[in-house]
Amino acid sequence: MPVIGYLDSGSPEPDRVAAFQRGLNETGYVEGQNVAVEYLWAQGHYDRLPGLVADLIVIVARGVPTVQAAKAATATIPIVFTLGVDPVQFGLVASLNRPGGNITGVVLLAELAAKRLDLLHELIPTASIVALLVNPTNTANTEVQTTGLRDAARSLQLQLHILPASSASEIDDAFQKLVELRASALVVAGDPFFTSRRAQIVARAARHAVPAIYAWREFAAAGGLMSYGPDLADGSRLTGVYAGKILKGASPADLPVQQAVKIQLVINLETAKMLGLTVPLTLLGRADEVIE
Repeated sequence: MPVIGYLDSGSPEPDRVAAFQRGLNETGYVEGQNVAVEYLWAQGHYDRLPGLVADLIVIVARGVPTVQAAKAATATIPIVFTLGVDPVQFGLVASLNRPGGNITGVVLLAELAAKRLDLLHELIPTASIVALLVNPTNTANTEVQTTGLRDAARSLQLQLHILPASSASEIDDAFQKLVELRASALVVAGDPFFTSRRAQIVARAARHAVPAIYAWREFAAAGGLMSYGPDLADGSRLTGVYAGKILKGASPADLPVQQAVKIQLVINLETAKMLGLTVPLTLLGRADEVIE
């Protein structure tokens, strides 16, 4: 039975795993029947990634640090990634149409930081000082989102502060710094570590009464105010489809990098009310999901 290594730099996410399994099913593979999957989670500790890469038939990797660790470990085992950055820009594939080598996968629209700030500004037009929470250990991801947000903040004439955090204690420190800076709104960068710590981040935002927008729906479902970003489950399903095709004999070099274009705007009305915010009808009307 072939073995797929599902390597993730974050924590276990049942919804994404289920979506990945659906993708495998679409190509005729059922976990436990004709394929085995070994799930490996770095829990946000990117330094663990090299040690998690094993000699497997296919490696499924999510996030730039994970893909880089897998690529460094093997030039022959097929790797199927899910990324939020341009894989060509970071030297992971030769081109989107003809990846070459042993790597291909799915790209989630990443350059959405500016749009997130626009949405937050639409909800809180009086905010003049905003902050961006980033994970400095995820260099590629942080660079893309920081650049996009700085440009957006400049065009909106907003003062932007960058708050780094790569551990639970540093998240607490970042929120304390946010209060000291008198920031009245927060953008949380999309990052697997932050996803694994979403309960802490959402709780701190609530404690300090700071309106925040996040990259993934999971944050809004956990009590966050608002999220805007790609449908991660759909991206996981597409990686499952590619993993199945490779098991059937397809070469990663010949499978074009796909782009997951399904974007979700999720608004948590209950949280908005707790923060004393009235969500404009124009914004509610554009939401894909409203949590009440």
